[in-house]
Amino acid sequence: MGTKLDYANLTLMDALDLATLIEIEAAKRYTQFAERLGSRTDDDAASVFERMAVNENKHGEQIAERRAALFGDRRPNVKLDDIFDVEAPDAGAPTQRMSALKAYWVALSSERKAYAFYDQALRYVSQPDVKALFEELREEEAEHVQMLEAIIAKLPPSAAIDLDDEDEDAVPNSMGRTSPY
Repeated sequence: MGTKLDYANLTLMDALDLATLIEIEAAKRYTQFAERLGSRTDDDAASVFERMAVNENKHGEQIAERRAALFGDRRPNVKLDDIFDVEAPDAGAPTQRMSALKAYWVALSSERKAYAFYDQALRYVSQPDVKALFEELREEEAEHVQMLEAIIAKLPPSAAIDLDDEDEDAVPNSMGRTSPY
């Protein structure tokens, strides 16, 4: 499930720390992707990953503020080593010349993965306050999925063209691939 934690024994503080780390892990991975690809335009794959990193950082900061308000500077029990790829996109996902559409698909897959994580974790959570937090976070991930699906639906056909496939006659097919026909 992406963690080494016993969900049945998570406290609210632990759950908030876990949620913050999940967002941090995803933000770091998106930042790595953006840096690896290097942005050329405002709507290329690297730019998509840069925007996702900003969103994940913002969400992580919001959760961390909530945790600080409730628990101050108490030392966390949950560490980044306790999680792996909960929401972070697959490390091998980006390709050097991937299209913006493919980058959005990577982001959509990650948000769906985060939703599934919270949905599965809820089966094991016994603390009512942790259960409520995970239900809230699951719903936020569902909202992120819907947001990305709406963005993808509005993308122009040119968003499906990989950079190395750019050709003024290229037309994306139903698989997001291009052909000159």
